[in-house]
Amino acid sequence: RLGGDEFGICIMFEPEYPETVDRVAEDLVEAMARPVAMSSGEQSVTASIGIARPDLDCDSIDTLMRRADIALYAAKKNGRNGFSWFENGMEIELRTRNSLEADLRAAIPNDEFAPFFEQQINLQTGELVGFEMLARWISPIRGMIPADDFITVAEETGLIGDLSMRVTRKALIEAKSWDPSLSIAINISPTQFKDPWLAQKLIKLLVETGFPASRLEVEITESALFKNLPVAQNIVSSLKNRGIRVVLVDFGSGYSWLAHLRALPFDRIKIDRSFIGSMAMNSESAAIVSAIAGLGSNLSVPITAEGIEDAEIIPQLID
Repeated sequence: RLGGDEFGICIMFEPEYPETVDRVAEDLVEAMARPVAMSSGEQSVTASIGIARPDLDCDSIDTLMRRADIALYAAKKNGRNGFSWFENGMEIELRTRNSLEADLRAAIPNDEFAPFFEQQINLQTGELVGFEMLARWISPIRGMIPADDFITVAEETGLIGDLSMRVTRKALIEAKSWDPSLSIAINISPTQFKDPWLAQKLIKLLVETGFPASRLEVEITESALFKNLPVAQNIVSSLKNRGIRVVLVDFGSGYSWLAHLRALPFDRIKIDRSFIGSMAMNSESAAIVSAIAGLGSNLSVPITAEGIEDAEIIPQLID
């Protein structure tokens, strides 16, 4: 036993047959994933395994253990209940990631994050109806960093809540002076849904900034709903009771999305950009977009198409 929930295993095997170790790892993961009977009911755990071998430029036990730990991190990153062998590139990737995390921890109190805004256009009229707020990291060292490059690290380290609230506050203050007909949409990370006070924190920001609740849209991904529907229902209800509109984004990309439409009263649906981007070349994507648009029409729920980069598909979307 190496720590609270970490264990080390030494296995003898023929170097030519590493699949022997693969089978052991698979059996361990399968055994750990079986539900365990407890007094409070069945409980399940997950296991991730990192594997390193000493015959590949490894001259000490400390190096071997460090590499196994790096492989363990890679296994966790790829999803729970799996295993991964150490590869040289993993060490470089981990150092890069740790450097980004250190800079991120310093950047939040240094106020290095700013809101950027993406237009939302009514395709029928061509009218500007609002903006979606996107976070950007303006680092004095790294320069301009898009959200895709740091959001995952912020989620893994638990920094996403503080980061999100700081950027949202800036966005609300800036948008308050816009034309009253323009709305602002903010995206909530699935990780933030673990916070039972999320709705109250957003409502507090509205009060402190004086931003009208009717002009705010909160975007929620399907994955956030799938992980904890009861908590999501409470958060959505609290937001809507204050006049905040709630939008389901990445719609159609997975999970039991029709059940979510029935369980939660969304004000708008945003079709996942993967379907929009492939409409012109993929008839199946076009059919899915058409089906979702028809569903929204029948439910009287407005539809947003995300990620329109080709003007040629606009007539198809309007039809």
